[in-house]
Amino acid sequence: MTWGSWGKQFSESEMSDMITHCVSIGISTFDHADIYGGYTTEAQFGKALTASKINRDDIQLISKCGIQYLSENRNNKVKHYDYSKDYIIWSVEESLKNLETEYLDLFLLHRPSPLMHPDEIAEAITILKSDGKIRDFGVSNFTPSQMEMLSLRVDIDVNQIEFSLTARDAMHDGTLDYMLTNGIKPMAWSPLGSVFKEDTEQTRRIHKQLGELLDKYSATEDQLLLSWSLKHPSRIIPVVGTTNKKRLQQAINAAQIELELEDWFLILVAAQGHKVP
Repeated sequence: MTWGSWGKQFSESEMSDMITHCVSIGISTFDHADIYGGYTTEAQFGKALTASKINRDDIQLISKCGIQYLSENRNNKVKHYDYSKDYIIWSVEESLKNLETEYLDLFLLHRPSPLMHPDEIAEAITILKSDGKIRDFGVSNFTPSQMEMLSLRVDIDVNQIEFSLTARDAMHDGTLDYMLTNGIKPMAWSPLGSVFKEDTEQTRRIHKQLGELLDKYSATEDQLLLSWSLKHPSRIIPVVGTTNKKRLQQAINAAQIELELEDWFLILVAAQGHKVP
């Protein structure tokens, strides 16, 4: 999301270099959505991927559809959602064309719509899988009841949700419980939350507690935040948004940190501002 016009505005060569760097350090999965960059980033990435000469089988491409965004590239009167069968199939085909690939490793519905019909969605996904255009299917920002409704018609492999130390609702509202029970992989967008974005009583408490653990784990604050999420039994997969090469390597190394039980709760208490019940 941050590589194109909504962020760093990488040139094709800069984007190609970043793809190559990611793969060289072991990051092989790239998370897209059709709307990123106002429907422009996928095509930019596709050109950069082709220029990089990286073997398609060595990487995994994810994309999402469903949000009809207000953009000069779409004739929409209002931001809305469209999960009709024809639109889902068309969107995937557009993403394939833009990414210059024959298939998506994972395709997600970007946000739930109050008008979505599980039978129509299932029909579209069945066709896309049968045609080899997508390999796995998932959702993003879906509640347990929405996942249950849809999973009666089609298998859900992933739900990409907001989750971090400062956005923990999924840990308490049944979302992660449902995914753990039903074998749905959770991906977490914005996995560092607001810790480095805001200066509040909460973030100051968090920084203080993390600071007291840095030496013990020979880690940075962002690594401890990622390791905190990684300890959850649902096996959360963080979607890391940084384009900083040093921080990308730090994120990889965070996977090797095993927080002790009480340290995990110390960090949670710092975020909550009170002890657990």
